Amino acid sequence: MSHWEHDPTPHLNELGEFLKARRAELSPRAMGLPDTAGPRRVAGLRREEVARLAAISTDYYTRLEQGRMPASAPALEAIAQALHLDDDQRRYLFGLAGKETAKPRRRALQKVQPQLRRVLDDLTSTPAIVMGRRMDVIAWNPLAAALVTDFSAVPEKHRNYVRILFTDPAMRTLYADWKGVARTAVAQLRMEAAKCPDDPRLTTLVGELSVQDTDFRKWWAAHHVATLSVGTKVLNHPVAGQLSLDWDTLTASTDPDQQLVVWTAEVGSATHDGLRILASWAADRNLSAAPPE
Repeated sequence: MSHWEHDPTPHLNELGEFLKARRAELSPRAMGLPDTAGPRRVAGLRREEVARLAAISTDYYTRLEQGRMPASAPALEAIAQALHLDDDQRRYLFGLAGKETAKPRRRALQKVQPQLRRVLDDLTSTPAIVMGRRMDVIAWNPLAAALVTDFSAVPEKHRNYVRILFTDPAMRTLYADWKGVARTAVAQLRMEAAKCPDDPRLTTLVGELSVQDTDFRKWWAAHHVATLSVGTKVLNHPVAGQLSLDWDTLTASTDPDQQLVVWTAEVGSATHDGLRILASWAADRNLSAAPPE
């Protein structure tokens, strides 16, 4: 057993050197990071990039690398996620910091509730999705795929509403007020973070979007919160034209972490007619719902 495994005294200099070595091994391109800050003086990630990926301040991370301060367990966990440390590296990191190495509880993959699945299947003229933890899109009907995006074409691990809003360029033209929609979504994601602050997937999501998008970074730092409830969104759809849709959410009583989000329009309105056109277009292209579990 290594000498530091039960040593409560942090080995701050060693911890800092370990962090430097690990970030030097990571390719910015492989991490999906934009290379817009000029030539890199060193290999691997910059300190500020690691800090953003871990959703901590650059000053805090810099002090850790310089061996000038001890690290908290939550910060270590976020850094371990950001640096893609394996289990052995993670244990070593926590040992150097003199912290317990309890593995974060991994939640089971969330599956859509059967009741919500049946509702989705019955909604043939109303776009609807089911959002789970972290605002992951875990189910949808064909009309929602036609309205927003073909969710089946998005890798499951990236099938998150906020991620899609910020990383799919089509979203910025689809939503007439993209900034308002995206800002609200960030506030809703903040509320999700309060439910499970140690969720490693949420930490990774926030870190990646903070590095990739300045708007996300600014709005996340503002600490505004909001709940999924009701509202109206105006969409400029390439097939159905301009649509003014009311949206509402219904929470599953069998799993409060699952919410059915539906977009509706008044019968006889131009938007209602546009949805009918969109439904026909989706049928012609055989857009599918989420695959059965």
